[in-house]
Amino acid sequence: MSGISSSFVHLHVHTQYSLLDGAIRINHLLDRVRDFGMDAVAITDHGSMFGALEFYLRAIDEDIKPVIGCECYLAPRKLTDKTPQDAKGVSHLILLAENNQGYSNLCKLASIAQLKGFYYKPRIDKDVLREYCGGLIALSACLHGEIPALAGMGKIAEADEAARFYQDLFGENNFFLELQHNGIDIQKDINEALIDMGKRLSIPLVATNDCHYLDKEDARAHEILLCVQTGKTVKDPSHFKFETDQLYFKSGEEMSSFFAGTTDAIENTAKIAARCNLDFDFNNYHFPKFNTSPGQTEEELLEHKVSEGFERVLLKIKSKNPSVDEDYYRKRLNHEMSVLVSMGFSGYFLIVADFIQYAGENNIPVGPGRGSAAGSLVAYSLGITGLDPIEHGLIFERFLNPARKSMPDIDVDFCINGRDRVLKYVVDKYGEDRVSQITTFGSMKTRAVIRDVGRALDIPLREVDEIAKMIPDVLNISLDAALKQEPRLTELAGQKPEIEELIGICRTLEGLPRHASTHAAGVVIADKPLDEYLPLYRGKNGELVTQYDMKRVEKIGLIKFDFLGLRNLTVIANTLSLISKQGNTPPDMEKLALDDPDTYRLLSAGDTTGVFQLESKGMKDLLKRVIPENFDDITALVALYRPGPIESGMIDDYVERKHGRRSVEYPIPELEPILKETYGVIVYQEQVMKIAGVLAGYSMAEADDLRKAMGKKIVEIMAAQRERFVSGAIANGVHKAEADKLFSLIDKFGGYGFNKSHSAAYALIAYQTAFLKAHYPIEFMASLLTSEMNSTDSVVKFIAECGSHGIPVLPPDINESEREFSVSGTKIRFGLVAVKNVGEGAIETVIEARKEKKFSSLFDFCERVDLKKVNKRVIESLIKCGAFDSTGDYRSRMTAVLDDAVEYGQRVQRERTGPQIGLFGSAKENETARDLPRMPEIEEWEEKDLLAFEKEYLGFYITGHPLNKHEELLSKFTNADSLTIKDMNDGEIVRFGGIIINSRIIQTRKGDTMAYVVTEDMHGSIETTVFPSIYSSIGALLTTDRPVIVQGRIQKDEKSLKVLAETLVPLEKAEELWTAEIHFNIDVTVSGRESLLKLKEILMHHPGVTKGFIHLRYPGKTDVVIALPDNIKLKPGIPLTREVNELLGYGSVSAVCAPVENHTRKNNNYHRKNGKV
Repeated sequence: MSGISSSFVHLHVHTQYSLLDGAIRINHLLDRVRDFGMDAVAITDHGSMFGALEFYLRAIDEDIKPVIGCECYLAPRKLTDKTPQDAKGVSHLILLAENNQGYSNLCKLASIAQLKGFYYKPRIDKDVLREYCGGLIALSACLHGEIPALAGMGKIAEADEAARFYQDLFGENNFFLELQHNGIDIQKDINEALIDMGKRLSIPLVATNDCHYLDKEDARAHEILLCVQTGKTVKDPSHFKFETDQLYFKSGEEMSSFFAGTTDAIENTAKIAARCNLDFDFNNYHFPKFNTSPGQTEEELLEHKVSEGFERVLLKIKSKNPSVDEDYYRKRLNHEMSVLVSMGFSGYFLIVADFIQYAGENNIPVGPGRGSAAGSLVAYSLGITGLDPIEHGLIFERFLNPARKSMPDIDVDFCINGRDRVLKYVVDKYGEDRVSQITTFGSMKTRAVIRDVGRALDIPLREVDEIAKMIPDVLNISLDAALKQEPRLTELAGQKPEIEELIGICRTLEGLPRHASTHAAGVVIADKPLDEYLPLYRGKNGELVTQYDMKRVEKIGLIKFDFLGLRNLTVIANTLSLISKQGNTPPDMEKLALDDPDTYRLLSAGDTTGVFQLESKGMKDLLKRVIPENFDDITALVALYRPGPIESGMIDDYVERKHGRRSVEYPIPELEPILKETYGVIVYQEQVMKIAGVLAGYSMAEADDLRKAMGKKIVEIMAAQRERFVSGAIANGVHKAEADKLFSLIDKFGGYGFNKSHSAAYALIAYQTAFLKAHYPIEFMASLLTSEMNSTDSVVKFIAECGSHGIPVLPPDINESEREFSVSGTKIRFGLVAVKNVGEGAIETVIEARKEKKFSSLFDFCERVDLKKVNKRVIESLIKCGAFDSTGDYRSRMTAVLDDAVEYGQRVQRERTGPQIGLFGSAKENETARDLPRMPEIEEWEEKDLLAFEKEYLGFYITGHPLNKHEELLSKFTNADSLTIKDMNDGEIVRFGGIIINSRIIQTRKGDTMAYVVTEDMHGSIETTVFPSIYSSIGALLTTDRPVIVQGRIQKDEKSLKVLAETLVPLEKAEELWTAEIHFNIDVTVSGRESLLKLKEILMHHPGVTKGFIHLRYPGKTDVVIALPDNIKLKPGIPLTREVNELLGYGSVSAVCAPVENHTRKNNNYHRKNGKV
């Protein structure tokens, strides 16, 4: 595609990949190119090539010639010079790849700029430009180019010198002076100087427009985008903006009219585009070379390793099933080997097996597999996966289809603490320049773009937040879809011009990339330095990262591997370690029997907090319905708990059929062996493949094509598959009507089918974690706590789980705590690392110092630990969280004497190490003892202060809670707490209790008073909005430390949860307000007529509106219940309960709570009508 028919081609364009600067989407750019009748276009993003390959591929698909370029930043001196002056003197230069050499050099330059020259911006210098200038065409760039900048300052001689440098460097007709007409005042003078220079120095001209946005109307949105980039608002006089609205993608006619006097500048754009021809190789893979012995091929080495590994796993298989069909296994193994060797994947399997072997040899736990790789017997033999694919009915062709050459995709889960060690091993083995992680882009999603643009427009944060929360909680919803679903947004935009502008700009910017980051798993390994294939950059942690995303990396034939860090593998490893530390033999997780009754009891009870894949509320409910009895049930659960099967009714079918409440029917008898394990329900993609193979004569490779087609739902392809399936089934003796019906069935439910290989592999980890929780609950919970110790919410959740299992969690202790959570008999001990301000160095020092003997006092501690590493701030944190309690002193006293204790410890340590000791001998012990500071005789802090300090230094309460004394009331009158509310739905009515820890009173625009209130319970906090209609009656209650019960409606999205209050009452009033019935229990063998008369007298003194009931109990016989007459209605509360208990004995009064229901809707209506406060 070398010929260009367009008279003008844009050669200076900034796309969305000039992050937070360019606002032109690539697909929209190509649409506009076509609309303007152009047949070529270039992209030249700032200092990077993030979008180059995506642009190239899309342009080719659209039959538009792509020109790949970059607007490079040129350092004023060397790229290694990084002073404030070097940041100011950066100039711009446009480079375009004329051919493959130019593309390769552009990748080198873009990589060097990021990896070596980065200083505020990615920079190159003239030295590296000399080295990598081949195959490149250069343009002098915008006003920030070196030559235009010098010309603008009147330094014509210096500008000429710079121009000659570039012309000499790139060669004749490879360097062009760039003219622009974009409404900036100085540009006209610059153009005249450049035209004159071109004539004098015989340098050709080229016309560009420095496009940053698509349409002229987008100039305002682009200004806002720059504010998002710089963190400024449009009202800030210093905010960065372009001085023109002309940087849009202009038509050829507009450009020609602007440059009518320099037609050669227009003509040269097409000539340059015609010269730029790249030829990418999309047909070959660039496998890294795996080292083999001299004279040995990769295929021979793989065969040897597979053969060895297979004999090992065969012994394991036979130990479980002595009558196994060994011939069948060997045939399957030979088939797989012939396929993967013929497809050229021997090296790939060797590489994966090698780094997994490294992990095993270095005690880094590896998962049993992920994705379709678990379907390979070769992978199982090499130790890549941990499941026998034949035992579990997994299909090799689901992993590797011999009829369709595509790379195998083996994803590997590593213990989260060991992943980086495996990655370092790979980097060391294959070379730092040949191994890289892969980029991914964070985009400006709907809610995020509203918040970004709202801040830039300086709209009050609270108002922007309210608008963002109006976006329906639907995955990947667009702003346009949100406007259709939520009319309040449109209504609000119609009422307020600033909101109308906000939404308009958001529509322009929504979906643009916001930043580049490192993909959580993707790693690429190449056969030669990566910058020969693509550009690179440095991630935020210093890691090497490709500038192309995963899809594009694979497109150019680079080999991608997924290294995933899985927290649950770390939990398993730590649990086994803790079991060993207790002197017990940990179970062998690879030989775990999959039929353990205790494990299935735990699963059937839904007791799965902390169990991999099975701990959500919905999954717990499903477990209790299914009552799993075997590993197949767990595998099915992992596959079924997804939106498709839930909405289609497949889960209900599975449950009802499993328990015999619905008959299991097979339309055709041949389906029974395939669907029996899932009670006739099509759960897995592998079942679809087997049905196609058994009934319609598909090969497994063809069946995999059918599976893939069902996922894509392309009508034409599915019609062809239907015809193929039906004709094949008829040939196998199935009636046409039945075959048609069967295809419709698998089309409907098979589309929801899940990859069984993945499901079985993850079911194994689920089973392993459930087994550990069932048999080693203390060690398991301690490991869970350690794994989440950086998340206060998770630690609180797991401490609550410990409480529900009767496992005490002890506070930190300087004499007992390890770095992490540890096991102490039947209890869990807090780790010191969980204490605020206590770092790793301090912890190591404390643990080392106590090896000799335990600390007996604060003074002993200060004598023995290195106070350079354990400073006063660390010690204060340890005292206040309770870590010194075992020394026997009050926390208040130790805090009061801390300064003296530290000074004492420093003095003792100086004397111990000072030169005078060597001269005059050791100090006598009693001399030091006489110098001990005196512990002050003061009282311990009140409980609320003790708990408050625990909360401050641990993030939560550990030895108690201010609400403990109200536990009975809370359990009776609430339906949620700060943990369980997270599992409730948006719009649900909730009633919860807590202590007010913060309340922010504000005035609405109408002058009404409302409040944002934060309450805290034993497990965390909940934010509540109190609208004016409620505030007027309860405002006086909003005082810090007051215990209250709140009833309201949940407002929930993917990031936050709060409650819109309908009622807020003091905790002590809950019984009076929400008791529906009061029951009085009388033991007639103890209380007689006199007691009844006294009871009546008490009741008459507590008139109210609540019904009462008297239970006359005859122990061991029967109860008689008498309802009190309507003229005796009661006022529940502590006074009534106290008087009756004094008469009849403790526990004689019980209350039945009124159900939680919506009492008023007007508060939400206020919220909905106003959309703001």
